[in-house]
Parts: sequence; structure tokens; C-alpha cells
Amino acid sequence: MRPEAALQPAALRPMREGDLDDVYEIEISAYPFPWTLGIFRDCLRADYPAWVLHEQGRIVGYFLMSVAVGEAHLLNICIAPGLQHRGHGRRLVQAMLHVARGRGAERVFLEVRPSNGVAIRLYEQEGFNEIGRRPRYYPSHDGREDALVMAKELLPAE
Repeated sequence: MRPEAALQPAALRPMREGDLDDVYEIEISAYPFPWTLGIFRDCLRADYPAWVLHEQGRIVGYFLMSVAVGEAHLLNICIAPGLQHRGHGRRLVQAMLHVARGRGAERVFLEVRPSNGVAIRLYEQEGFNEIGRRPRYYPSHDGREDALVMAKELLPAE
């Protein structure tokens, strides 16, 4: 590795079909109830906005969302477990908001587990507010877990 490569910050680019094996490896290492490889493939084929964050030649995180009729919905966002708590998640959330705005979204919705306090704090810091709950939304080891529904209005001046 060149010495200057170690100094380069993580970069964003659209997700490609060739990224799916690496993305899936992160997904299964991060979540006890991961998406399948087929779900990722279907999202790419449906042309959902999907981006990866890469650093030093490897993917460290990703997000996928849907955008329709002025609304964006964050479907999945993840940072590789060994690389969390370094600002990568914030970078992905901010990139997702930028992409959503660029695709004409006026608001963004997401679901998050109430047990995921780190993510909730990040979303709140980025301007999301809790607007509701989806009972028994997520699978869990004890049956099902609710989801907090959060939303952010995308103001033109932002």
C-alpha cells in the first residue's frame, strides 16, 4: 500500500452488482437477521439509490433507499462492525440525505429498533424526529421488536 493511501478519507460511490458479495458479508456480520443477497440484488435491479462507502480498497458501509412521490425511505444502512464509531455512519446518513434531495424527496422516513440507541442518537442529531411506532416490525431472538418510525423534512435551503 502506498503511504498516501492511508491518509485518504473514505469515499462514496454508487453500489454496483460486483459489490454485492462484500456488502452481504458486512450485512451478515452486523445483523442477527440480515437481508438476503437476493434482496440486495433486487434493490439494485429496481434502480433504488444504493451507495457504498469505501476506504483503502474495501467497502466499509452502505445504504439503500427508495424514492417516490417526493418521499424517500431509508431501507438499509450499515457500517462494518469493526469500523463503527469512526464517523462513517454519519457520513452515510448525510450522503443519503443529499441523494434523496437530489432525487426530489421532500422528506425522508426510516425505521430503527428502539434497542439501537446509537443509531437513534445519530438520526436525532441529523434532524430526524420520532413520528410513530410499528408494532412487532423486526424479528428478534425473543419474537418480534417494535420499530420507531422517524422522519426528517428536507428544506430547500439545507
